[in-house]
Amino acid sequence: MERPAQPLIKPTEPVTPAIGAAHDRVYRQLRGRIMHGEIMPGQPLTLRGIGKEFGVSMTPARESVRRLVAEGALTMSTSGRIATPRLTNERIEELAALRALIETELASRALPRAHMALIERLQTINSTVAEAVAHRDAVNYIRTNLEFHRTLYLRAQAPAMLAMTETVWLQMGPTMRALYGRLRRTEPPQYHRLIIAALRAGDEPGLRLAVRSDVTQGLRMLAS
Repeated sequence: MERPAQPLIKPTEPVTPAIGAAHDRVYRQLRGRIMHGEIMPGQPLTLRGIGKEFGVSMTPARESVRRLVAEGALTMSTSGRIATPRLTNERIEELAALRALIETELASRALPRAHMALIERLQTINSTVAEAVAHRDAVNYIRTNLEFHRTLYLRAQAPAMLAMTETVWLQMGPTMRALYGRLRRTEPPQYHRLIIAALRAGDEPGLRLAVRSDVTQGLRMLAS
């Protein structure tokens, strides 16, 4: 009688401290690559390939994939095929709506703590965003664009909402890369300047509108 195939990811497997440290390193680095669009939508991955790339055994690779699947950053079929997700238009619309809801609230909460040093920091980051656009560097553009938003939202002092936002960014990373290629940007996002202007003026309605427009405009173009 033929023995059943072993599952790709075993539900219970002891993790030693050394393996746990390796798993955390692989998880964080792979998570960053997905979030910043270094991996395209639908790109297949294997545990063996992940282990080889990061110089770890199968167990840390497996644990990292388990966490990323749970966060929606990777998909795994019943046959064990691992890939970055290809998002449907409905899913893109849903994630865009989540960004509009959560990120406008984060920006609003950050506004009372938006001192001049923060505004100057945002201007500096936005200059880096402009450089990435000028060099057609999609990954650096996504990375610095998210840094702009994260820097502002940290001032909200709302870690649970920020964690939810980062989970959305993680799920959107490969799709954002595809979106960048479609838009063929030649100028930095116009709404960043409006966000900075609203922060300077203490204009909460203007800030909420600028953030909502910034986080949804491109995504809705992709879904249309």
